[in-house]
Amino acid sequence: MQQQDEVAARVRQVIDAAGVSAREFARRIVIDPSKLSRSLNGTRRFTAAELARIADIGAVDVGWLLGSAAGADVTASPVRSAPAPRPPAPSPEGGRPLQIVRETVRLIAERGFHAVRVADIAAACHTSTAAIHYHFPGRDELLEAAVRWCMDEDTRRRADATDGTRHAGDELRLLIELQTPRTAQQRRQWCVWLDLWAEAARSTTVGRLHVEYYRQWRGTVADVIRRGVEQGVFRPVDADGAALALTALIDGLASQVLATEPDGRDDGVPGTGVQAMHDALIAHVDACLTAPTAG
Repeated sequence: MQQQDEVAARVRQVIDAAGVSAREFARRIVIDPSKLSRSLNGTRRFTAAELARIADIGAVDVGWLLGSAAGADVTASPVRSAPAPRPPAPSPEGGRPLQIVRETVRLIAERGFHAVRVADIAAACHTSTAAIHYHFPGRDELLEAAVRWCMDEDTRRRADATDGTRHAGDELRLLIELQTPRTAQQRRQWCVWLDLWAEAARSTTVGRLHVEYYRQWRGTVADVIRRGVEQGVFRPVDADGAALALTALIDGLASQVLATEPDGRDDGVPGTGVQAMHDALIAHVDACLTAPTAG
């Protein structure tokens, strides 16, 4: 227990040195913020892979985090005074763990999860397969990290795009635009989601993340609709039910667009393109949500 407390104290030093919140640090090492919190509070042990990622982000030695080096001092600076500092080396933007996850997501979008090998990820990161396994020992852990990163990035993009928007109708249309796969980045994001949906049906861990993400996503849409009802922009509807219907429609139409336009070019089939998807979603909002204007 004493060693566990000392490890937690050293990790807190790394977080303080990074100058970010615990939630942001959890995003950088790609774990659930609640896991980080429990580990810092002593009710959960850090895994070896998590400590490897923390060491990478903090530019410290794992041995120092564990207090295994002779004379290790928990009050010492984690970066400058660690007993066994790692030699300086160029680090990818955001650190190696995030690079691995980003490249994994890109390869999943291009090839599908089961077609991506650890060797492919290592080649994309210009590193070895041993380095990938050092941070993410198994495919399940890597998949979980990839799903969590996608969730966090999607949530961040929505928050940035709608920041400062006060009119609920405008905000809902912004959310719809963000979910319409017009750009290459949006299409990659949808390709990953389609692949992960299939994994969610087979994996308890990914399934739980899937449930968590959709609870947040539908809650966001429901909050906007609820605010629109209060503003008189939308009809007095059941916000949760309306959010469920709208998000399901978005998913279904996006799946159809990706299936009929895999390369992003219009295949000429009426009613199946990106613009047709967008128009159908706006028509649904106008018909089912938008309050009629006086006169």
